[in-house]
Amino acid sequence: MSCPDCFGGHVHAGVPKGQVTKLHGIDTYVSQPAEGTPVKGIIVILHDGFGWEFVNNRLLADHYAEKGDYKVYLPDFVNGHVIPVWATDCLRALYRTDSTLTWLLKPFYLARLIYGGLPFMMHSKFPKTWPTVKAFMTAVRENEGASLPIGAAGFCWGGKHTAHLAHGHEAANGKPLIDAAFTGHPSRLQIPEELENVRIPMSFAVGDKDHALKPPQVQQIRDVIEGKPEGERGEVRTYLGASHGFCVRADLVLLDAERQATEAEEQALAWFGTHFGRVSY
Repeated sequence: MSCPDCFGGHVHAGVPKGQVTKLHGIDTYVSQPAEGTPVKGIIVILHDGFGWEFVNNRLLADHYAEKGDYKVYLPDFVNGHVIPVWATDCLRALYRTDSTLTWLLKPFYLARLIYGGLPFMMHSKFPKTWPTVKAFMTAVRENEGASLPIGAAGFCWGGKHTAHLAHGHEAANGKPLIDAAFTGHPSRLQIPEELENVRIPMSFAVGDKDHALKPPQVQQIRDVIEGKPEGERGEVRTYLGASHGFCVRADLVLLDAERQATEAEEQALAWFGTHFGRVSY
């Protein structure tokens, strides 16, 4: 599978507070700051394989809105073709090695994973989804985001699209589609090629146990992103003990990734706050 680590993790407890609407032609979860609080900018979350309805992703949108005073969009960029949440149990079973029975059942769980993940893998390929992502971001910039800073926060699958948004694409009004980028445990990145074209400051949060990003790849990312000139330079932060999915509290290794997830939230919010503060539209 293109990114089996997407299947790992846990469903987080909580009730999302935002609203669902159709925005620029796409079903979108929208979370906003408390009533009467000025909006400091817009953040668009580019979801992981579990998609826009996954409770962890919606709660993360709420956290960004509440903590940063941002309007947060979580669009359905794969038109409902997501990995079912029950797939998390299948992957956990595949990683178990504590008895003969667990080994005998591995083919069954593998088949279930393929069955559950196939629609996402078929409909989430970059050439198919990038035009949708770019069109949505362009519409945001040319409409409600024309006078506001805009950030992109991509996780796993969404990390590749976030990197491409950071290449500096502009809307018809001459403004960049985004002003800052953040990605947690990205997957499918072509390293270093896709990062060499990054022109918008981009922050990375990665776990040192991430099966989708090995240490040599993380070092390559660091060399490219942190070696860029002033105004384009990014950052890479490694979280010890964390694996794929920790930013959305769906870590493959840690049973409780709350601390790392909270720190990654703070990393993203600090990054957006710093770079949004330099924007004047």
